[in-house]
Amino acid sequence: MARFLNVKDLHVQFPTDDGLVSAVNGMDLSLERGETVGLVGESGSGKSVTTQAIIGLFKESKARVSGTIEFEGVDLGALSESRMRDYRGKKIGMIFQDPLSAMHPFYTVGEQIAEAYRVHNAVSRKAAREVAVDMLGRVGIPAARSRADSYPHEFSGGMRQRAMIAMALVCEPELLIADEPTTALDVTVQAQILDLIAGLQQETNSAVIFVTHDLGVVAQLCQRVVVMYGGQCVEQAPVGTIFREPGHPYTRGLMASMPALSDAEGRLKPIPGSPPALLDLPAGCLFADRCEMARLLPDGLCRQERPLLRIVGEHEVRCHAHERGLLAADGGTGTADLSTDVTSLNGESTHA
Repeated sequence: MARFLNVKDLHVQFPTDDGLVSAVNGMDLSLERGETVGLVGESGSGKSVTTQAIIGLFKESKARVSGTIEFEGVDLGALSESRMRDYRGKKIGMIFQDPLSAMHPFYTVGEQIAEAYRVHNAVSRKAAREVAVDMLGRVGIPAARSRADSYPHEFSGGMRQRAMIAMALVCEPELLIADEPTTALDVTVQAQILDLIAGLQQETNSAVIFVTHDLGVVAQLCQRVVVMYGGQCVEQAPVGTIFREPGHPYTRGLMASMPALSDAEGRLKPIPGSPPALLDLPAGCLFADRCEMARLLPDGLCRQERPLLRIVGEHEVRCHAHERGLLAADGGTGTADLSTDVTSLNGESTHA
């Protein structure tokens, strides 16, 4: 049976004066209806570009996009921009990281939500305004009727993000993409926003792609995790599997760089080096220059041959060392203790 969303071998390149910037390099991603998938990785790993390609933001731009993006059996990449607008907002909604930039400063919040609704529904302005007011109330905006006449700059950061969520959900999309929607918010507001997204998802049974740096958020909100590096999926598995048995050295590095709740005074272990230059990608594994395991494999294999994404049950890993069984259960990074800490808080506000 076809997946609800299936992204296969996605490539996104941006022409520059210095050459092609390869932001996404063979990305694979799948999603079932009602599922929440966490998309994690360092800044520059290709998370946001992947989600922007899914909603077709690069159509009619100079970006070079290849691969397949199938949504409910429809190849979104083959659609024209006008046809894609029927999907964007109606079937696929997006919550952007910075609502102050994403919302128009010259129109009231209520007008923008109402307009988003009218684009896909043949209703009057008055009826659309009532829908907007109701939606603002559902996302927890106090005095929604009067605040609908406020401009984005008159809202606090948390209220703007709630308004952005209202705009993304007003047409009840089947797929919601949340691009780091809590990054600029304090931890109390973060908790409220995450609870709001989870509650609205349960109401609508929508699928969610949640882009974040925060593994605690992933433990709370997601059923499955996709780890990105260098524009590729390097590992994906159910949340419990990722935290108990991370299979890629990069995933282990991410976990080891987090503070462990059981060892508040312990030193963090940063991942050495820097991500690969997207203008000149190496021929082999994109993580090889930062990976301690690369020197253990014979004949410079990691630097010469790019590993494939290998599937073992529900666990997928792109790593030569993992394929050869060279990674111990805890990888020597202390992630076994960390996984216990994180997963034991699943369902609480671990992102704080």
